[in-house]
Amino acid sequence: MIVFKYKQEPLGNGQSIARPVADVYLKTKNNDWIEFHPYIDSGADITMIPLSLGRLIGFHMDESKVVQIGGIRGSVPVIYDKSTIKIGPEIFQARISWSLIEDVPPLLGRTDVFDRFDVTFKQRERKILLSSHPML
Repeated sequence: MIVFKYKQEPLGNGQSIARPVADVYLKTKNNDWIEFHPYIDSGADITMIPLSLGRLIGFHMDESKVVQIGGIRGSVPVIYDKSTIKIGPEIFQARISWSLIEDVPPLLGRTDVFDRFDVTFKQRERKILLSSHPML
């Protein structure tokens, strides 16, 4: 079982909020690992990374693959791609939406991730539990 703790983040008004954040690694085209800390988002269809992180792992712009996706912040241009992802000891391929703007929060979405893990939010304890299960 993998356990992540909520992280306190400032709201900008002198207050803070605890949010469910994971420690995740993405493999670059050079086989290096880059760590990032997305929000674990059960409402996100797919994992999303910002422009700079996509460039770091070796994604390339292809205008013919740009699509608009909607969310709580409105429409965002993205390119869908795949990356090798590591969460705890688990390494697997996951579909990623690479935002073509920087101002998006990194999200760990359901596609390919929630299929691999049972995810339990323990809000009062400020913990998230990921239990891996065999793929079908």
